[in-house]
Amino acid sequence: MSDAPPTTRAQSGFQPRGQPPRPPVFLRGGTVLTLDRYDTILDADVLVVDGRIAAIGPYLSPPDDADVVDATGCWVLPGFVQTHVHLCQTLWRNHTDDLPLMEWLRAWTLPLEAAHDEATVRASARLGAAELLLSGTTTINDMGTVRHTGVVIRHALELGLRGVFSKVLMDLYDGPAALSENPDTALSEALALAERCRDTGGLAGVALAPRFAVSSSMHLLEGIAVTARNAGMLVHTHCGETEEENRLTVERFGCRPIALFEQMGLLGPGLLLAHCVHVTPQEIRRLAETSTEVLHCPSANLKLGSGIAPVPALLDAGVHVTLGADGAPCNNNLDAFHEMRTAALVQKGLHGPTSMPARMVLRMATIEGARALRLDGDIGSVEKGKKADLVVLDRRRVHCVPAGDPAGAIVYSMGRDNVRHVLTDGRVVVRDGRLTTADVTEVIREAEDASERLLRTAKLPSR
Repeated sequence: MSDAPPTTRAQSGFQPRGQPPRPPVFLRGGTVLTLDRYDTILDADVLVVDGRIAAIGPYLSPPDDADVVDATGCWVLPGFVQTHVHLCQTLWRNHTDDLPLMEWLRAWTLPLEAAHDEATVRASARLGAAELLLSGTTTINDMGTVRHTGVVIRHALELGLRGVFSKVLMDLYDGPAALSENPDTALSEALALAERCRDTGGLAGVALAPRFAVSSSMHLLEGIAVTARNAGMLVHTHCGETEEENRLTVERFGCRPIALFEQMGLLGPGLLLAHCVHVTPQEIRRLAETSTEVLHCPSANLKLGSGIAPVPALLDAGVHVTLGADGAPCNNNLDAFHEMRTAALVQKGLHGPTSMPARMVLRMATIEGARALRLDGDIGSVEKGKKADLVVLDRRRVHCVPAGDPAGAIVYSMGRDNVRHVLTDGRVVVRDGRLTTADVTEVIREAEDASERLLRTAKLPSR
């Protein structure tokens, strides 16, 4: 599927095909962790009608045609929101381990992205989407690659993910020519993707995504800044992940990435910066003053040896920080539970046990992630009128009993095997721990075949 604009709206849509009308869904007998402004917790049923939460309360009666979902002994909470992932990279999980970031990127990830075709992107997106949903993530901010972004969007939606998606914008870097595009053409394609997402009922949006400053010309960055302002689009990029990235940005542009983005007029709540591991106190102050978003990926930063982001300092300054798993090859899974636990524990080792409390981390993975993506009016908390993006967690498993404090149990004890049911937009996409929207056996077979072919095709170093 090309990213070029289609000729008609009928050809362009990303809506899942052949979806029948959905009956009401009735979640019975759970304890609701609303993650609202008061962190309200109540024993209640939840009624979902036309994809939205119609009622929350005890002893509700389901409509005659409702799909009744048993939530007895479970916590019902908003689906997890991951603000930085790469679905296109899932196929080389466990093939690029124990490397520093820039070697991992130049020698492996960029050649593999360049070798992608429509079929391999499809397999990668489906595998990643299945994993995310089965572990309770319902919304992602996905950074794709240069081509086939429409394939990622279509198959993520078909499996049941909500997301902000982006094609990578690159035009000036030392790497495969297949990943370099004319800036004006690339921006036009990004705008066409955004237009194609308008008929998804809010399930999909598009951000502008320069991979990072050192893969960009000034012409591209200026075009992104103008386009973002004119179209009201988010900008999603990497920033300050390593000192080498900072150094290369200074060599090309004469300043570090955050100063560069400020020169471009990009700093602000519409700029989403992944990582920010290597930032100065002055840069942290500017991020706070401009309400720029930081997307924290603790597991990937540790595994690639990039460092530990100064999250407590960012939060103390007033910077809004959310969580993401990054890509499966630099983290090896896309599990929000793993990211929450790592985010909390690594900072406690540096700053003491009271840093990064569980309640804060759980909010970072739900309502705060929704806020970063400008979706908090619809998702991120369990409240009447919001869209029903929900995860139902079984709290009666041997590894998390007694449950005690819900936030502590979720962040420190639970994992993907606690996920019983998942709803996205009122659609039950995981029921009793099984994906309802695709045959997982077929997803795995397709991914294994595609991975073998991709690894044969790409020009990779021997290991």
